[in-house]
Amino acid sequence: MTFEDNLNKRTYLYDSLDKELIAILRTDARASISKLAKILHVSRGTVQNRLDRLIGSGAILGFTVRAHDQLETDVIKAVMMIEVVGKSTAQVINKLRGIPQLDKIHTTNGSWDLVAEIRASNLLDFDQVLCDVRTIDGVLNSETSILLRTI
Repeated sequence: MTFEDNLNKRTYLYDSLDKELIAILRTDARASISKLAKILHVSRGTVQNRLDRLIGSGAILGFTVRAHDQLETDVIKAVMMIEVVGKSTAQVINKLRGIPQLDKIHTTNGSWDLVAEIRASNLLDFDQVLCDVRTIDGVLNSETSILLRTI
């Protein structure tokens, strides 16, 4: 079920407190309910209720760990710009979602229709991802840039 499906299923108006809570969790997904309540100047119950609603509505999909780039020296990261034929974007996106090395997929404007973030464990894995994407029906063209260093 997509975020949009959840929104259509459960109408929930997101306010500034929800947005602030999400912003804090983006920087510290492990923050305790007590810490979040203190930062937001609300009760622990309010934070717990908001979190339950945000998770239930699909606004929060999960919690994750972000590792420092220096710990991930063996990971090949890249961005791939993808051009799609005609109106096959939805079909292409569904196929792209099946490739585990595609960390994120973004729609965009301009000459490229999609941008995919790639995370591969080695060059063979990386090459296979490129082949897999380029052979999807509906993918007309692509351009990939390996990310060398984050500054």
